[in-house]
Amino acid sequence: MLTTRPRGTNDLLPKEIEKWHYLESILRQVAALYGYQEIRTPIFEHTELFQRGVGESTDIVEKEMYTFLDRGERSLTLRPEATASTVRAFLEHKLYAGSLPLKFYYVGPMFRYDRPQAGRYRQFHQFGVEAFGSQDPGLDAEVIAMAMDIYERLGLHDLVVELNSVGCPHCRQAHRQVLQEYLKEKVTALCVTCQGRFAKNPLRILDCKNAHCRKLVAEAPTIEQMLCEECRDHFQLVQEYLQELQVPYTLNPSLVRGLDYYTKTAFEIVAQGIGAQSSIGGGGRYDDLIEECGGPAMPGIGYAMGLERILLTLEEQGVVLPTQAKTQIFLAALGEEAQKIGAGLAQELRKAGVIVERDYLGRSLKAQLKAANRLQTAITVILGEEELAKGAAVVRKMQEGRQKVVPLPELVAYLVRENKGGDMDE
Repeated sequence: MLTTRPRGTNDLLPKEIEKWHYLESILRQVAALYGYQEIRTPIFEHTELFQRGVGESTDIVEKEMYTFLDRGERSLTLRPEATASTVRAFLEHKLYAGSLPLKFYYVGPMFRYDRPQAGRYRQFHQFGVEAFGSQDPGLDAEVIAMAMDIYERLGLHDLVVELNSVGCPHCRQAHRQVLQEYLKEKVTALCVTCQGRFAKNPLRILDCKNAHCRKLVAEAPTIEQMLCEECRDHFQLVQEYLQELQVPYTLNPSLVRGLDYYTKTAFEIVAQGIGAQSSIGGGGRYDDLIEECGGPAMPGIGYAMGLERILLTLEEQGVVLPTQAKTQIFLAALGEEAQKIGAGLAQELRKAGVIVERDYLGRSLKAQLKAANRLQTAITVILGEEELAKGAAVVRKMQEGRQKVVPLPELVAYLVRENKGGDMDE
């Protein structure tokens, strides 16, 4: 057990982490373009925050949370999502007293006790944004456009925005009643999970992935038929803004999302043709959540995307992300004196912004040159007793097989220039 990671978790090894660095750089870049600032909240929170914020009847709270008692007998939970945590920080630090709207983004690990499968883990990572203080339907559309902007910059394609309005509490109560009336004679035919949802949260039945349940609710009354005038007008404006922003979308009246706090706009972004785990992000408006968590009545909207799911989709679509720069210079030093001088040269070059590697194992020149080739190094500097006696070093361009003797006092400046694309004959 000491050499096996817990089920549903992953080690991100150096080769893989380069993709994560690139992905996170795009996320931060786009967040800045849209005016979002980073927020970092604790990995664990008081359990009540998620019970109230996410909803006690949700699958997350009922089945998936990692909850424990600390030494003070307080119930704490590893965060299963970050919207509730961001709202808590917004309230605790009284950020609502400043200029609105306030726009935040976060990147970090979340935890849900779920059945591990491709693209779904018990520790997973999310990027998300939250905007507090505006009911503008144009903001709803901009949030969706921002998510699509990220995916397009990464090179993803064949994406579909699925859009719905889940209305306000008044609309949902009316819809709940007609839906229960429609389903009351079909309850026993539903899956066990949906039978439990019938009394607590019948809207979630519409989102069940069970094929038989989907067939039973195919003709069920939709929320669209129950929207009040305000929610209907808001939803229409969201669509008009999306058209103005040139973001294609598809209306999905069965889309309700898995969290209780959503109001009005709800959306998911789906990658076509990649299998069961096709949803790569989603979110919506939550105009009552801040008040539910003990703050002032204030609207909000946001979305989250799973980073593992994005990387899986990139792989499925054959998109290769750029990797970090490889080692640019390898210092092959022979003998104790040369090793010392090589260490000093490496330090000077790193301070000048050059990626340098050198030998730490006392290997032969042949073995060091093989190491340089494995690293795909552009330039190898050879420094041995013969070179030291001349006060110089041999600079070899590995791919071209050309080399040049350079005096030690000139070496760093020469290598920096060469690394920027200079000519060895200059």
